[in-house]
Order: sequence, then structure tokens, then C-alpha cells
Amino acid sequence: SFVYFISTRLLREGGAGPALLISPLLSLMRNQLPAAERMGVRAKTINSENEDERKEVESLISQGVVDILLVSPEQLANERFKTHVLEHISGSVSLLVVDEAHCISDWGHDFRPHYRLLERYVRLLPQNLRLLATTATANDRVLKDLSEVLGPNLQLSRGDLNRPSLKLQTISLPNQAERLAWLAEHVPVMPGSGIIYTLTKRDTEQVADWLKSKGLMVEAYHSDSGDRPALEDALLDNRLKALVATTSLGMGYDKPDLGFVVHYQSPGSVVAYYQQVGRAGRALDRAYGVLLSGQEESDITDFFIRTAFPSPEDVQKVLKALHDASAGLSLPGLQAKLNLSKGAIEKTLLLLSLESPAPIVKAGTKWQLTASTLSQSFWDRAERLTALRREEHQQMQAYVALSKGHMAFLIQALDGKAEQIKHPDLPDLSSGSDASLIKEAVAFLCRTNLPIEPRQKWPQGGLPKCGLGSGTNIPPVLKSQPGMALCVWRDAGWGEHVFNGKYRDNHFSDDLVQAAADLVRTWQPTPAPTWVTCIPSLVHPQLVPDFAARVAKSLGLPFHTVLMKTDHRPAQKTMKNSTYQAQNLDGSLALSEEKLPEGPVLLLDDMVDSKWTLTVAAWLLRRGGSGPVFPMALAKTGHGA
Repeated sequence: SFVYFISTRLLREGGAGPALLISPLLSLMRNQLPAAERMGVRAKTINSENEDERKEVESLISQGVVDILLVSPEQLANERFKTHVLEHISGSVSLLVVDEAHCISDWGHDFRPHYRLLERYVRLLPQNLRLLATTATANDRVLKDLSEVLGPNLQLSRGDLNRPSLKLQTISLPNQAERLAWLAEHVPVMPGSGIIYTLTKRDTEQVADWLKSKGLMVEAYHSDSGDRPALEDALLDNRLKALVATTSLGMGYDKPDLGFVVHYQSPGSVVAYYQQVGRAGRALDRAYGVLLSGQEESDITDFFIRTAFPSPEDVQKVLKALHDASAGLSLPGLQAKLNLSKGAIEKTLLLLSLESPAPIVKAGTKWQLTASTLSQSFWDRAERLTALRREEHQQMQAYVALSKGHMAFLIQALDGKAEQIKHPDLPDLSSGSDASLIKEAVAFLCRTNLPIEPRQKWPQGGLPKCGLGSGTNIPPVLKSQPGMALCVWRDAGWGEHVFNGKYRDNHFSDDLVQAAADLVRTWQPTPAPTWVTCIPSLVHPQLVPDFAARVAKSLGLPFHTVLMKTDHRPAQKTMKNSTYQAQNLDGSLALSEEKLPEGPVLLLDDMVDSKWTLTVAAWLLRRGGSGPVFPMALAKTGHGA
């Protein structure tokens, strides 16, 4: 950052125009703004989190009092940014800086696809424009990509990749309880403060909750965290021992005295790992970089690889739906037309719109076809990158298996020279954990429970067979109450027990019955349920009723089967978004008894996804005269859209 801030100041003092910085992460921008100000550089930013300041920043730019403007790559596709900012400064920009420039390359495709717009933007700028691209992970492949995008006349300045302050270590602990125990034992004695990286948002919350229960000052950090700047500042000021974070706290987060970076699971590539572990030990002589490896990480990485590009079938479905709708379709409109998840549709729309020429374009809230067709190069790139990511994952697994030579491995993987590797004088950390801590971690994982928030509206298109209108509010007296789920499907703790009970044993264990009953006692829904019922199934007719009856017995409540399936429908898990899941239920549930038991009811099911099954069942029960309905499920699948 100092390189381009000093350059900007010198250029401005010489009468040149403002600098423009393309930067990928909001946490990075928040670090850079005060750093620039301290150096006498007037810096402003335009990004998704400061929309209320946009007009003020645009005015300052037009007055010429902004020395450097920091923007996210998505702004290059923003019409207001292009007309109100770029058109005014493109002829006077004195320096274009592309930070974390490896994101320009094919490697960065699924991290920030909008970086692809830079190639088009650079072509519009003067040929003699000063351009600086910076990154910590420019291997030979990335450099080749950069020269193709930014031009062939790049001058390369490459530093030493060795980090003599970092003590690197890999420890294989397949079981999550073992890793939680390891963290509880070792994080308190690690130097200073640090970052614990996880692959999913769910894991940030779970790991943070566990460490908090052991008395550690930690917080979870991910893209949905409430006040991320406050969390970043708390770590900067050493008010936290650690942030448990996804890659949202990654490239460019600048805390020079981070004493450790621990990975709860291994990331998908050596490039990503070097970026993340490189947060530690920047201004210290000694710091730890420890990679814990678990059995679930390959499944998570494989999911990321498989979903990085849409399938040809999904692309054709989206294009056909738009072809059949001459006025175009919004995202909700496409969800109603296609049995695809919201995420899959969004990714397809984004990637197709970034092609040049683009086969689709967004006009207002609706997407429409253009006269262009999707180039074969799109599929060639998808195939090449998918194969590349699988190679990178294998390379990461080779790193995990190392017993020594970790820094040399990373340097060679980044096409650097692994000569005279130096290490800090730090001892290896033990790979085991106290047996009592592991037992506590197992108990913690089994205590986890999750809220089920009631749906507020009926879906787009409504439920015609039930006589329910499109998008109308569900009356409060016919809504379910907030509910609870015992675990996440196939997660550590009870998740695997639920899976085995449903698909291996066709019977939920007594331990699950006890756990569900204990959850109700801890939850204490008010007013307290006076009876229990369950969601019926024609595929597994006895599985959930048997479980619900045993839970009811444990709670000392009567059990009544008052709901029935009217006909066979495809399994809800084959419905890829909530609109399809709702429509799949339309008219398939009914009451089997005219007179229902009085009082509040506990409504049980094995799994909850989009919540439509519980929503419709609660509506039927309330219309039939029941008291408040409290839904409870054994597991959340996490796939609802």
C-alpha cells in the first residue's frame, strides 16, 4: 500500500490527476483509508457498504479534492459509477492500481468474477497510463494471465517469498471434536492475537462459540457478521485473542503483529493458503502458521469446485426461460420457472452477463437475451479451470501430508526459489489433545441447536390448490411459532446420527429421542405444548411417527397423528428452490381428523429445508382449531433458497 500511496502523493504534488485503486475486499479498504490519510493522501471509497456517501464522494471527485479513489471491481459494472465517475476522470487518471492482481487471472474467477471487466476497462484508458498491479501470490501462471489482460509490456518486480518469521506446521485431526479440543488447548498459549480460518460461515460460529465457552475472547467473522469494522478494530487493538473467520477476512487485512494463523480445515489451494497464513508475523520475529486438516474439508472443497461454473444444462434452462419471456424475467420470476436453486441461477446470470459479447443483459430488475450467443470459449475456460482446481486441491493435500519442509513447498508451488530457508526459533506444537477436552467437545457439538424462523408470506405464484394468493402475508393466527432444529444435516454432533437413522437404520436411536426431548425442555416454548403431532410421509410411513411418539412419551404428552399425505409427490430434496418446494406441497397435506386436540402443539419432522412443509402444516393445524404450533426438526439441511 505504501508504494502506491507514496506514488499518488508525488504525482498529485506534480500536478497530475487522481489515482484509481481496484481493491477486492472491504476489510482491506477500511485498513487502507486511514493509512492513506496518515501519509497525507486524501483517499475515498465507493463500495456496496457506503451507498449513502456516494453522492458526497462523487462531488469531492468532481471538485478535484480526492487524491486516490478505492473501488471494488463490481463498480466497473455499475452504471451510475460509469456515468458519474469514470466518464469524468478516465482522461485524467494518473495511476491505475490493481491490488490483489492475481484475481484478474483465471485463478481468481470464482472469487471475484468482476475482475474480468478490467481487461475491457484498461483498453479504454490512454496507452501511456501508469498501471501498477500488486499481489503476494503471482506464480508463473498468474503472471502469464496478467500479461494477457493488462498488456505485454509489464515490468516485473518480484520479491522473496520466504517468510523467516513463520513457523509452519500441519496436523491431521479428522474429527471435529479433536480439532476443537486442540484449539481450546493451544490457542490460549499462542503468542499475541491471531486468526482462525474456517471454510464455512457455520464453522466460524461453531468454533467461536466453543472457544467462548472455554473462556477465550474470540468472535466469528464472515460476510453476514453484523459490524465487521468493529470486529476488525477489536482484533487490531488486541481486545480479542482471535477472530474465527472465513476468507472475508483475508487478503490485505493489515495487522503486522498477528502472532498466529490457524486453519480449522485446509483451503482448496496452496495459493489461497499462502495468502491467508501470510497475515501472521509481518512485524514479528516469530509467529505460528498451523494447518489442521479434517475429514470434511474435501467434500466442502469439492462442492466449491463443482459449483464454480454452471452446468451446460443449467445454462440452457436459463437461456430458454428468457427466450420464452419476451419482456424478460426477474430473479424471482426465474425461480418460479426453473427448478434450480437461487444461488445457481444467480451465478449463471452473473457469469453470462460478464462475457464479451454477453448473451444476456439486465434492464432494471429483469434479465433479457441479447443478440449474442454464448461463446465456446466460456465452456473451454470452465473445463480448464475445473481441472486446474482439482490439481490445486491435490497439491494442497500433498502439503497437508508434510512432516517438514513446509515453507520450501509453498515457495516452489508459487514458482519462487526455495533457497536458504530460515525458520523462527519456535517449538512444534503437539498434535494431540487432552482426552477430557475431547469429551467436552463431543458434548458441545451435541448441544448445538438452531432456530427455525417462521415464514411470513406465501410464495410467488401462491398455492392455488390451497386457495392461497401469490406473495400474500400469512395471517399471524395461521402462522407457526418460532421453532428449533437439533443439528445441521450430517454435521458433527448429531448430524451423522440423523443421517444414519434415516438412510441406514430406518429408525432414529433412543439417544436422538433423548436429545430431542432435552432440547424441548431447554427451549421451553411458551405457551407449553399440550400434545405432539408430526409430518406424515408415504415413503417412510413409520420413521417420523415412531420417533415423534417416543419423544411425546419422554415429555409426558399425548401423541396424535392428525396430518396425512393426500398423494405421492417428488421428494422435497429434488426441488431446488423454495418456490418449487412450495408448489410441490400444494394440496398434498390434509387433516385426517375433523376435531383436533385443544392446546398448543409440538410439530415434529426429521428434516427442514425451505420450511414450506412446516408452514403449510401449521396453517392446516391452526385452521383446524389447534393452539399455537411449535415446529421442531431433527436437522436443517441448509439447502433452502
